[in-house]
Amino acid sequence: MKKTFMLLLLVSVMVFLLVAGASAADKKLKFAWCPTIDDPFYWMIGKGIEDKCKELGIDLFVSEYLKSWGAEIQVPVLEATAARGDIDLLITGPAAKDSLITPLKKIFDSGIEVITVDTYLGTGDYSKPSDFSFPLAFIGTNNFQGGVEVAHRLADMIGKKGKVFIETTNPDVSSVVERVEGFKKGIAEYPGITVVGVEYNLDVQEKAQQQVAAALQSNPDIVGVFGTNLYSARGAYQAVINAGLTGAVKIASWDATPDLIKALKDGQVDLVLAQNPYAMGQLATEWGYKFFTEKANVPKKLNPEFFFFTKENASLPESQKYIYQK
Repeated sequence: MKKTFMLLLLVSVMVFLLVAGASAADKKLKFAWCPTIDDPFYWMIGKGIEDKCKELGIDLFVSEYLKSWGAEIQVPVLEATAARGDIDLLITGPAAKDSLITPLKKIFDSGIEVITVDTYLGTGDYSKPSDFSFPLAFIGTNNFQGGVEVAHRLADMIGKKGKVFIETTNPDVSSVVERVEGFKKGIAEYPGITVVGVEYNLDVQEKAQQQVAAALQSNPDIVGVFGTNLYSARGAYQAVINAGLTGAVKIASWDATPDLIKALKDGQVDLVLAQNPYAMGQLATEWGYKFFTEKANVPKKLNPEFFFFTKENASLPESQKYIYQK
């Protein structure tokens, strides 16, 4: 009788373990997308994530698209998302490279994997052990190289001489910091060009417009402006229009929103660098899926291509895929 009981107990345990193992294997993955701001670029990342999740059979939770940029705004949303208790992977763009380390590390320590897109933590080098190397990957544009190439193109447009001005957003956001530094490196190759200033508008278009207007008054011989993102570029070209300097002051901008492409076609902007946010979302989802289902070694850094719009190619059919659409 005792042997029979022990045998039944052993069989019951084995059945339980098999059922539990099957349940774990059959568990549907759930990813979370926490966009950093409500703009066309982040919509495109979200679209890439959504489409790839549907393709791979992953459940997706999307938090609100934030109305303004900032760590103090982003952190509560990230924490609330993690508190759901059903998230396997969190995809987000850190609003600041240093102050988001601790909140995201806490989320990681709770058992949720993290991939950063567009912006990174610390220096962005997740391949070496550090307090910020816990994300599976950083997936975003090579912003430094993009800045270098913008500098070369703007230099050609202004005849490789004259004064230029940089209008940017936040001094602690990895993407725009690299764009500014890359631009400075590229422009340093032209002894006839001087950078007369850098201003930070904190993603406020009206402030960008005011700053560029003030720069044009202080330096009436400025011949070029680099706007490092959507809001910077919009403010820059509007200030130039108001000053009656369209065409005389060349505008190099970043991010291919429909309105910036229209401004390019209208001659109010002279160059637009288009990132590939849809690919960022697709890659983040695909590599997250491979990590969980195949135990794949995820590349620590992936840089999707970027593309330059000019007035000459803006209407070509092959260029349209680079325009950000909601």
